[in-house]
Amino acid sequence: MSEEKNVNLPVEEAPEQDINELKKIRLEKLAALQESGKDPFEITKAGQNIRSKEINERFEELENSDVCICGRIKTWRDMGKANFIDVYDRDGRMQVYVRKDDIGEEAFAEFKKWDIGDIVEVKGFVFRTRRGEISVHCKEIRLLTKSLLPLPEKYHGLTNVDTRYRQRYLDLIVNPEVMDTFKKRSQIIKEIRNFLDGRDFIEVETPMLVSNAGGAAARPFETHYNALDEDVKLRISLELYLKRLIVGGMERVYEIGRVFRNEGVDTRHNPEFTLMELYQAYTDYEGMMELTESMFRYLANKVVGSAVISYNGTVIDMEKPFARITMTDAIKEYAGVDFSTVATDEEAQAIAKEHHVEFEKHHKKGDIMNLFFEEFCEEKMIQPTFVCDHPIEVSPLTKKKPGSNGLVERFELYIYGREMCNAYSELNDPIDQRERFAAQEELFAKGDEEANHTDEDFLTALEYGMPPTGGIGYGIDRLVMLLTDSQAIRDVLLFPTMKSVDK
Repeated sequence: MSEEKNVNLPVEEAPEQDINELKKIRLEKLAALQESGKDPFEITKAGQNIRSKEINERFEELENSDVCICGRIKTWRDMGKANFIDVYDRDGRMQVYVRKDDIGEEAFAEFKKWDIGDIVEVKGFVFRTRRGEISVHCKEIRLLTKSLLPLPEKYHGLTNVDTRYRQRYLDLIVNPEVMDTFKKRSQIIKEIRNFLDGRDFIEVETPMLVSNAGGAAARPFETHYNALDEDVKLRISLELYLKRLIVGGMERVYEIGRVFRNEGVDTRHNPEFTLMELYQAYTDYEGMMELTESMFRYLANKVVGSAVISYNGTVIDMEKPFARITMTDAIKEYAGVDFSTVATDEEAQAIAKEHHVEFEKHHKKGDIMNLFFEEFCEEKMIQPTFVCDHPIEVSPLTKKKPGSNGLVERFELYIYGREMCNAYSELNDPIDQRERFAAQEELFAKGDEEANHTDEDFLTALEYGMPPTGGIGYGIDRLVMLLTDSQAIRDVLLFPTMKSVDK
């Protein structure tokens, strides 16, 4: 049988023939195991009763106790009749001391033929080495799964970004910090549920395939429902169904789920992403500000251990009260334009031309005001800031702000120049809502593919009566990015959208 030679290159950079040769060697080893009646792939279960983290945390209690750990061999230090291997499970690394005299000559000879990447079961007792390292002294070791491909060389790791995203399983194996990110993602979602459960919210599920994809300004994906012979869309928002439940009397509801928007891919956008929306009867956007500030502070303390965190080298302070500024004042401060004095759409368009802000023919004053904010203000909002009172033209589902001229009770939270959530006092007037939908239909007819369409069933629900309600939507992926100090949305999605390799 051939000997497997060390290829001193990361897997994604190693020549194809070298990888093929290494695979061939491992296949030969597997064949030998199968011929001797020791096929690891016939094993159906293992005796794992503890993981590495618990052994480290409970060492004083567990010292000299028998344990059974399972995991993947990632490093191997061969010292003849005694070997140290590092076995990695979900929680991290555990050093294992494997000695010929302890497991027997035959078992030790078989063990020495195994490879980095193989998955094993180790039975032994917990001890501390002379160098002080908590370890497991092996009494029995069993091969559970034969790895047929070599892992990336440990000193280089898996660095090719495209490979990391396409082969996330390999990324998780060789980059411990990636595993940590996704464990934190799970913790964040768990703590969101804990927080909302403490405020008496009910978690619900609403349809993903819908006839009318409303609730946001985005292009939907379209498909066909064969059983009903109807064209349907993948949802772009959770809003309209959740508000139906408020009409039904559920009062406090939320949903965490995937939504789908047929738009670009960049460091902050993925066509499918996780959105959480919640709706609370008998409150308004002020109530949503309090809930949001409290929840972000709670999550930071639970997940990071402090409400003062570091993101991309910048200190973000969520312990202090979040700043508040109106969109009008933000534009005045950062662009030098006071939209409260702009009277007509034509005047707004002229100002946009002066400031080289691109707009479309159908854009009105409120649309242009929103474009100014995006162009001149967004990136300035580093510390947590509620940007309040948006124009009605870009807020078709929001209640008007009393006494204002064309503004609504809406806010977006910005942190590090990024929108983290979008909230408003919900429009519950069915007559006004129908007029807003009609205005959206006009925009669609003029070429705005992101405009909302009239949802007759939703209007019917409003006609039965929806109480005053505050609602909000959070991009869970951006929240995970913030709390794990991740720079791109792909770093917090296990399987981000990628162009097919054969394209």
